[in-house]
Amino acid sequence: MPAEKVGPNRIMPSDTYTITEKDAYAKLRIGESGIAAQDPISVPTLLNRAARDYPDHPALVHKNAMNVWQKVTYSEYKANVYKVAKAFIKLGLEPRHSVGILAFNSPEWFYSELAAIHAGGIVTGIYTTNSADAVYHVLSTSEANIAIVDDSKQMEKVRSIRHKLPHLKAVVQTLPPYEPFVKREDGYYRWSELEEMDVEDCTEELNKRLARMAINECCCLVFTSGTVGNPKGVMLSHDNITWDAFTIGKRLPGIQYGKEVLISYLPLSHVAAQIVDIFLTLQFAVTVYFADKDALKGTLVKTLQEARPTRFLGVPRVYEKIQEKMLQVAAQNGGIKKMIATWAKSVTLEHHMNIIEGNPSASWQYKVAKNIILSKVKQALGLDRCQTIASAAAPMAPELKKYFMSLDLPVMEAFGMSETTGGHSLTNPDAYNFNTIGRQLPGTETKIHEADDRGHGEICMRGRNIFMGYLNEPKKTEEALDDEGWLHSGDIGYIDDRGFLYITGRLKELIITAGGENVPPVHVEHLVKNELPVVSNAFLVGDQRKYLTMLIALKTEMDAESGAPKDELHHETTAWLKGLGVDYGKLSEIHAAGPCPKVLKAIEEGITRANKFATSNAQKIQKFKLLPHDFSVPTGELGPTLKVKRNVVVKMYEELIESLYRD
Repeated sequence: MPAEKVGPNRIMPSDTYTITEKDAYAKLRIGESGIAAQDPISVPTLLNRAARDYPDHPALVHKNAMNVWQKVTYSEYKANVYKVAKAFIKLGLEPRHSVGILAFNSPEWFYSELAAIHAGGIVTGIYTTNSADAVYHVLSTSEANIAIVDDSKQMEKVRSIRHKLPHLKAVVQTLPPYEPFVKREDGYYRWSELEEMDVEDCTEELNKRLARMAINECCCLVFTSGTVGNPKGVMLSHDNITWDAFTIGKRLPGIQYGKEVLISYLPLSHVAAQIVDIFLTLQFAVTVYFADKDALKGTLVKTLQEARPTRFLGVPRVYEKIQEKMLQVAAQNGGIKKMIATWAKSVTLEHHMNIIEGNPSASWQYKVAKNIILSKVKQALGLDRCQTIASAAAPMAPELKKYFMSLDLPVMEAFGMSETTGGHSLTNPDAYNFNTIGRQLPGTETKIHEADDRGHGEICMRGRNIFMGYLNEPKKTEEALDDEGWLHSGDIGYIDDRGFLYITGRLKELIITAGGENVPPVHVEHLVKNELPVVSNAFLVGDQRKYLTMLIALKTEMDAESGAPKDELHHETTAWLKGLGVDYGKLSEIHAAGPCPKVLKAIEEGITRANKFATSNAQKIQKFKLLPHDFSVPTGELGPTLKVKRNVVVKMYEELIESLYRD
């Protein structure tokens, strides 16, 4: 493609694919044919095209102050972005400086992201669960000129560190209630002030910045945590974002322009939510509904019922929560209802298993189950129109996939990293099994580095979705990207003869016992949870130890407001305990009993059953301890996307772990 002299679709000359500075340009990894050779486009061009082709189509749908759904069309969407972009310039946003967004998903999040990019800046999301120190790291590293926050709690975090941020010129709060200093002190604004601001004098400057824009410059930073040190700023270009979003969409079966609906609720600071919710939607003129802040605490199903999405993305914990609720409802059914539901799930799972095994059939039993029984289940979940249900961010247990498949809701598993702009591989309904993370996206490459005699080694990836580099981190960039442009993922896996990709462990999380045995912890943890459904989190320990041990967290209720674990046991746990002949309502009561011998014996028996599936004796669990509470974001064991922070757990329960090895 010939380079344009004027942006936003120009490509600036560069002789390197890898950069670590914001004001540099990276060479694009454009292929010679197929989707890899598609003409690159910028983020502003993506928005302009959607507004041009679907001006009156609903783009964003959100609840207003009266709790009524309010629609924003694509033409209004574009107008709002341009207005905010001019306001950002007026507030002092300089080219190549960032706008940090510390807020829950909302139209203002979308406007701020796209406005920052249009104004020649760089957007960076910040998890709302981050401490003030963690917020400081992101705003400082990205040299943020503007911070967007949604409430007074987040505003206070930024205000407490503002004196250490010389580049920060303005902080904007989107939602009431406001502290007295907002709108009174210099640099603190309400979102309504941006909307009312006279910004026409910034039109010429905005046009100049758009003209200077290049597709191969950084427009987005995603901060990703390693096992040690501060999070690294993953630099993504316009081409990384627009190309990966398009390629992911093309992998989704039957996707239609201007016909799709999805719900935005996963943290937009995470690359998967950002690529899907903001950029895939622009690519295909999707209508986006916004869930409320309590989506992950129980209100998501209500939004699903009202929006009835055609595509849905979740993390494994979301599906676990839905399953728990479904099983709770099923337990209340009478004998005949329970028998019919069990039959329907059985024939449906058998139908899908036949397809997987290459023996497709559409029996009358499956048709009855699908159209008469399971259709009502889908309606109750708000998934009756959903053509794609996907899981990302962490491995999903095969048994959980089978449960949803028995409801005629097969879950596609997506794999990627911040460094791959989100997606790199995805399972397909027509090419499915329970253990794979699918085939690579078209136009990308995957190889196994230093494979052993079984073909297992480090998964490496290459393509237009691979990031530019870590901001101001040349050494770490060199460790991640080799001279041939391959991204070294740190994940251990293999590719089978049909092109399916499998993950079997992680280099940095892989447990290496004192005897030199490599143990993938997630696999072993899933085995235990399959045998003990009342276990919410199982955490394997044993690095450089003589044998493996495990920390066990039983299911308890979660505080609806904070998301922290309660002492009250989950109804599934209390039912399990009654089956053991004990009657406890609180976790502390189990511990007060010694812990209870019957509980310990039942857990031990479950672990013994799980050990039968171990691939070697060295991968069998020898001891365990019961934890005083479940894992959660507020207590520190889980990250914002509900993945276990393994290094944090090891440190937090150091004394308990040591007690497992004292003898």
